[in-house]
Amino acid sequence: MFSKKPDEYSPTSQPVARPASGSTFSIIGSDVVIKGDVTASVDLHVDGRIEGDIQCASLVQGEGSHIEGGITAETARLAGTVSGSITARELVVLRSARINGDVHYDALTIEQGAEVEGRFAHRVPARAAKADDGSAPTLTLAS
Repeated sequence: MFSKKPDEYSPTSQPVARPASGSTFSIIGSDVVIKGDVTASVDLHVDGRIEGDIQCASLVQGEGSHIEGGITAETARLAGTVSGSITARELVVLRSARINGDVHYDALTIEQGAEVEGRFAHRVPARAAKADDGSAPTLTLAS
């Protein structure tokens, strides 16, 4: 009834557990404090505190989140506190955001009530620089 064949559960016959390569985002919870740089090849949602630079595909920052360091992302949606420079192709700064640092962007949306202490600089996207189509920077003000 409970007997097994000797080879049935040998280490070589067991499937190897591998992390899912199809994961689409990572979450840093509100109770997490990270001291050091964070690099993610996927989207990153931060509700906790990070003391270091962040590099990811897409960043979503929660209202209670604190980031002390530079941010580099294709897209970023910021709602918490950031002390450091920000570089993003598409940047959305929500009304609850408090940013202290320079902001480099291709397209920018700022909600009324957001606070930014720093300089804004429009980046020339690599594809636009090659095409040199003379397109103007995009700035959207949200209400």
